[in-house]
Amino acid sequence: MRVSELVERSGVPLATIKFYLREGVLMPGEATSATQSRYGEQHVQRLALIKALAGAGLPIHKIRAIVRLVDEPGDDLYATLGRAVAMLPPYPDGERDADGDYPRARRVLERLGQVYDPDFPAVAQLERALKAVEEVGIPMTDQRVDAYGRHIMGIARMELDLMPADSAAAVEYAVLGTAVYEPVIAAMRRVAYQDIASRIFLRDMPETRKDI
Repeated sequence: MRVSELVERSGVPLATIKFYLREGVLMPGEATSATQSRYGEQHVQRLALIKALAGAGLPIHKIRAIVRLVDEPGDDLYATLGRAVAMLPPYPDGERDADGDYPRARRVLERLGQVYDPDFPAVAQLERALKAVEEVGIPMTDQRVDAYGRHIMGIARMELDLMPADSAAAVEYAVLGTAVYEPVIAAMRRVAYQDIASRIFLRDMPETRKDI
């Protein structure tokens, strides 16, 4: 397809496509002349990935690093997935204690019986999140840890069961699953709040107030 069709198919403006080409996040097309190139479905798919990552707030250098991992995932898929997750926000900095440990994350993961690997980027992200809830006075109690852990483990297991076998596709799946689906999970949690709250509070509300 010509670049005009790529613009139409992807919904990405021509100027933005040219920017992505210059930045190396979109692979070049097949040159058909000195001024024109031909593009394929892989370009449409790559633009969809870039749009999703940009929509999640990633800067261009983080997007570039992720697409490189997708293109060259390497032999160690576990390590590659870790590096991909590290490119996604939030970006913790200096969260380790004097011993180089993440004490809050360690406590939570050990209680859940999960692997504690301080070098896996999501552990630092968890430490930062746990510190934040402590600072606002709503610490992560054992009751919360057990409930959250049980349900989140179920979500993670289901998502990994659906992960493609191909390494490059698996990296893209894991990154998009985090960047795109985490907002879905957050929104569904809020809707669940609304549903439960309506059953609790509207049940006891006088009939004259329910119509307000």
